[in-house]
Amino acid sequence: MTAGPSILHADLDAFYASVEQLLEPTLRRRPVAVGGSARGGVVLAASYEAKVHGVRGGMPGWQAARLCPDLVFVRGHFDRYRGLADRVMTVLGDFTPAIQRISIDEAFLDVSGSVHLFGTPASIGARIRERVRAEVGLPISVGAASTKHLAKIASQVAKPDGLVVVQPGREREFLDPLPVGLMWGVGPVTEQRLADRGIRTIGELSEAPGTMVERLLGRASGATLHALALNDDPRKVAGSGRARSVGAQSALGRRRPTPELVRAVLSHLAERVASRLRAKGRAGRTVTVRVRFAGMRSVTRSHTLPGPVSTTLTLTEVAERLVWHAIGKEDSSVEITLLAVAVSNLTWQQAVQLELPLQPEDPWRPGSATGSARWALDRSMDAVRTRYGRDAVGYLPATIGRSGGVPDDFRELAERDV
Repeated sequence: MTAGPSILHADLDAFYASVEQLLEPTLRRRPVAVGGSARGGVVLAASYEAKVHGVRGGMPGWQAARLCPDLVFVRGHFDRYRGLADRVMTVLGDFTPAIQRISIDEAFLDVSGSVHLFGTPASIGARIRERVRAEVGLPISVGAASTKHLAKIASQVAKPDGLVVVQPGREREFLDPLPVGLMWGVGPVTEQRLADRGIRTIGELSEAPGTMVERLLGRASGATLHALALNDDPRKVAGSGRARSVGAQSALGRRRPTPELVRAVLSHLAERVASRLRAKGRAGRTVTVRVRFAGMRSVTRSHTLPGPVSTTLTLTEVAERLVWHAIGKEDSSVEITLLAVAVSNLTWQQAVQLELPLQPEDPWRPGSATGSARWALDRSMDAVRTRYGRDAVGYLPATIGRSGGVPDDFRELAERDV
């Protein structure tokens, strides 16, 4: 028996820009860019009125202004985004407890147990859109299908502000003509590699030999994408539960891994991760780094510490050692394109138990003299930032490592603990 379209994917439309239009009515139906300016900076998000002119997130502000002379640049109300998104999730929770939030502005829902209360999945999707618009004031698109991957694609096709339901038996009819760029995990590089082999639609990808796709994209990625193109997606909607890891990453373009660059970027990432850990009263024993090289090859390294840590300096030092181990004996001309840091094996850490003065002292032990001093310093800095703002105090390497174009408040909205 074929499963019905009981999985919904709900995705707020141009979320950040839509919030700005909600907060400032004069911006409604006008092209809006969050972040950047006509002189420079980076566009963080764009309204649909701006997107029709080619304006996109990540684009330099001057380029966006050239594409859309009437573009209105706004700084962004980062303090309002999380609260409004949480209100939307509350609406979703009124229809089913089976919700998997995958970012600040999108979530999967399993409504198989809700149809006897609220009607068909199509009816539930329509009611969700009506309530979000009426109670929160934001547009939201919903896709309904029998699998998560298909539901997510359906919500993209539904944009802006629409509802698409893929009925059982019509999956291939729906998927085959769509571009591969709509698939989960297909970015510009992968899309171009597939296009070079004449594969531009999901249907063409489904018909390609699986072994060829694996050779082209790598065994794991190729097998996954080929299965998704066949709508083979057994994943269930899973509740968020307790976070198992906290991480952050930074794209670098193509850069030579100098000690100064690595230290600055890792300090910044460690500060973002450690501050989120402390805010949740958590610490972790396992530190993992990922280094992506030019050519999309990635190397991951991990280290498990004797005790859980949540201090910025310790996390920076551990991550730095792991990154250089990952780079290893690469050619001196090697270039890296991304660094990522994550902490897992989490536990609660509301306080640090001081140790006896053991020799030799290990600054990575949270209870050592140095480790406890680092923890106390970070907690004091957290208090200052809470009162005076993020930029009131910080470590010098982390400050240097900050990207000038993207505020940390925006970065952290996009980063989700898993």
